[in-house]
Amino acid sequence: MSFFSLIAVFLIEQLQPLNYRRLVAEPLAAWADLIEARCNAGGRQHALLAWCLALLPPTLLMLAVYIVLYRISPLLAWLLNVGVLYLTMGFRQFSHHCTEIQMALRLGDLDRARQRLGDWLDRPASGLSAEEITRQTIEAALVASHRHVFAVLLWFVILPGPCGAALYRIAAVLRERWGKGNNRVDDGEEGEFALFARRLFAIIDWLPARTTAAAFAVVGDFEDTVHCWRTQPAHWPDLDSGVVLASGAGALGVQLGRPLVDGTEAAGAELGLGEPPNVDFMQSAVGLVWRATVLWMLVLFLLWLARLAG
Repeated sequence: MSFFSLIAVFLIEQLQPLNYRRLVAEPLAAWADLIEARCNAGGRQHALLAWCLALLPPTLLMLAVYIVLYRISPLLAWLLNVGVLYLTMGFRQFSHHCTEIQMALRLGDLDRARQRLGDWLDRPASGLSAEEITRQTIEAALVASHRHVFAVLLWFVILPGPCGAALYRIAAVLRERWGKGNNRVDDGEEGEFALFARRLFAIIDWLPARTTAAAFAVVGDFEDTVHCWRTQPAHWPDLDSGVVLASGAGALGVQLGRPLVDGTEAAGAELGLGEPPNVDFMQSAVGLVWRATVLWMLVLFLLWLARLAG
């Protein structure tokens, strides 16, 4: 059922792209803000309670609905899988941004490329050079492919029904939402809500990040990918994102991140091997993600065949 659910979602997404921000990101952000407003008293126990209230009821409800529908008809359960996957994963969350930025760079329109990148990442991009735009676009595409495709896919396979996909997406939104604004104390450090959401998401994302890195190694430059994966992520602020970025950079043969300056980190750390980023690597990054997706689908197809034969 998992294999055919994914096939259906990929086809639907190509025919009718999802407005992720309006239909998923904003409602989940409102849900996270509601829980925070009711529970944020500053303590660690309040952060734990809020995280459980925000994540567990929707996940368990999804599981219960799936079980009921499956007992009525497996087809209804399959339709639920397709619907939840359509809302929680998708190539369109990064591929069309890459395409627009790539086209602007090839036309020499740096202003448009900066605007598209800033709109996508929701941060200022004015003054960036073409190489910096390319580097940040590839980094954002690799991380987005992990969080909107591969990690969701893995949790969908691990847990029954669509509850794994829902769990990962909600946890990702909590990490992002609670890491902003009111969850920063006076000196700029993370408050308990932000720290707790980030640490629990790191636990949830540990296995998916390494599975994504392994897929990049298989479909890219295996030796360089493994070398970068083993030696470089520890210098990146977010370890799991560092694993994905280092492996992706090694698979592509491109330099990402920012180099160390006098032994200190400029903004991250130098990731990958090979050439500095240029616009051609943007298309290569999308191709890498597609090849990794085909690998995943092949594995799921073989598992389905094995189950069918058994």
